[in-house]
Order: sequence, then C-alpha cells, then structure tokens
Amino acid sequence: MPPTIEIVDYDERWPDFYVCEAQRIRNALGELLAGIEHVGSTSVLGLAAKPRIDIMPGVRAERDLDRTIAPMTNLGFDYRLDLEEEMPFRRLFSREADDRNMAVNVHVVAIDSEFWERHLLFRDYLRNNPDVAEEYARLKRDLAPRFRYTNDYAGAKTEFIRAVEERARTEQVRT
Repeated sequence: MPPTIEIVDYDERWPDFYVCEAQRIRNALGELLAGIEHVGSTSVLGLAAKPRIDIMPGVRAERDLDRTIAPMTNLGFDYRLDLEEEMPFRRLFSREADDRNMAVNVHVVAIDSEFWERHLLFRDYLRNNPDVAEEYARLKRDLAPRFRYTNDYAGAKTEFIRAVEERARTEQVRT
C-alpha cells in the first residue's frame, strides 16, 4: 500500500485559507471564543507541510468545550468523538478538501491549556528560527514515506517537537 502522508512545498494561499476559515469560526462560536490561532506547519512561512490547515480556537475554560460541537458541525466540520478519549481537553473537528475548500483540522481547547501554550511556542519558534524550520521540513520529508497513518507519523516527530519546545522555553527564560 502507498503511504498516505503527503508533504508539499509551502503554498502562499495557506494564510488566506486560514483567515477565511477563522472568520467563519469566529462568527459561529461568538462569545465562546477567547482567541483563535493558525498553528501547525501551514502557519510557518516557507515550511513544507501536509496540505491541511490547522486552526486552534481557544475557549475560556474546558467546561465550554462541548458547547462548541453544535456550532462547528453546523459549519460543516466533522466532530472527531473517537479522539476525545485520547485527549479529553480538546475537541477535534475536521473537513476534507473539496473543489472549494482545503482540508482543515480545528483543535478547540481552553486558552490557558498546555496544548494551547505548546502549539504557540513551537509555531513561534519555527517562525523566528528558519534554520530550525528547515530542519523540521527535512525530518518531515524523510518520515512521511515511512508511514501510512497520520498518528504514527505524528508520533515519529514528537522527539524533535519536544526538543524544540524545550529550547524555546529555555530561550524565553533568558530574555
């Protein structure tokens, strides 16, 4: 079987896709939304990535997570209940690509959560350190052909990601 993980060169349209989707999510979630961020590799200028936009809306508290399910499914996103047991602090929604839209993952979490903090820390470090972003791109291109399942591929990147997060935390402390 061929691998299902596809890594493509950076697409200049990714930020615009994010802006459009983020506005739809803002409108749907209204007062539930405390913040929203473009995360993942598509949020880093020039970084090769899977052609899937990752969006991270933040709610004020975990107790608000379930209140996002109806508005998000009304927008046409599929609610990934099967992944809630693995990460009970996140509500994951997805939409596959079609003729008009890119593929999207939406990770709704509490804005004060470790998930929120780690994703912004990693994204911002890659944005500010192009050499590390390039190293990450090489790793992703090397790993992608070896995996058929996204979770296995993601797991193979974990050591690199955690090391970058630790470096980013250390550098934050020094400044």
